[in-house]
Amino acid sequence: MSQDVSYDAVMASHDDPRALRSKEAILQAARQLLLDCGPSAVTHVRVAAQSGVARATVYRHWPKTAQLLAEAMATVPMPFFAIPTEPVRDWLRTELDLIARQLELDDVRAVATTLANTALWDPQMAARRETFARVLADRLAAALDDAQAQGHLTLNVDSSAAAALLLGPLYYRSTIEHRPTDERLLETAIASLGDWTQRSCVLHPNLEDR
Repeated sequence: MSQDVSYDAVMASHDDPRALRSKEAILQAARQLLLDCGPSAVTHVRVAAQSGVARATVYRHWPKTAQLLAEAMATVPMPFFAIPTEPVRDWLRTELDLIARQLELDDVRAVATTLANTALWDPQMAARRETFARVLADRLAAALDDAQAQGHLTLNVDSSAAAALLLGPLYYRSTIEHRPTDERLLETAIASLGDWTQRSCVLHPNLEDR
C-alpha cells in the first residue's frame, strides 16, 4: 500500500476535530515512546500501535518518520547537559558520548538535518532551532563557568562558545562524514576548551595505552 499523501489532503484535515484528536493522540504516543525507549522507537508502526490510531492516519499527518520524531522531540524536556555532576570532565564526556551514539541512529541524524534545513524557511522550526541551541549553550556555559570557579578548569575560550566547539565535530562526523564518533574525537573536543586540573582529568580507560 502506498504511503504517499497529497498536500491538499493534509491541509484539509487541519480543521477537522477528528483529525485534531488523532493528531494529539499520535503526538502523545510518540512522546511516550521517545521518553520510554528513545528515538529509535518512534516509528509509524509503533506509534500507531501505542496510540490506537490507524497507521495510514499517522502517515497522513507525518509522511516521514523524521518529521514525526522532530515534533515529538520539540515537545519533551531536552535531557542533554541538564544536571551537571562531578567530576565535571567525566560528566561532560558521558553526555557527549550519549549524543554521539544518538547521532548514529538514522532517524536522529535525519531529525538533526531536517531541523537545520527547515529552519531556513519555516518560522516555527526556526524558533525551535533557536531555543534548542540557546538551551544547550546556556547549560554548557553554566557548567563550565562553575567548574572554572571551583578550580577544576581554566578555560581557553569563552564558555558561550563551548556548545559549538563540542557539538560541531559530532554533527560533522555524523551528518557529513556518516561515520561514528570515536573516543579520540571526543577527548580532543573536550581538551579544546582549556586546561583541566588533574582531579578533573580522568583519562578514558580505552585511551590510556594509546
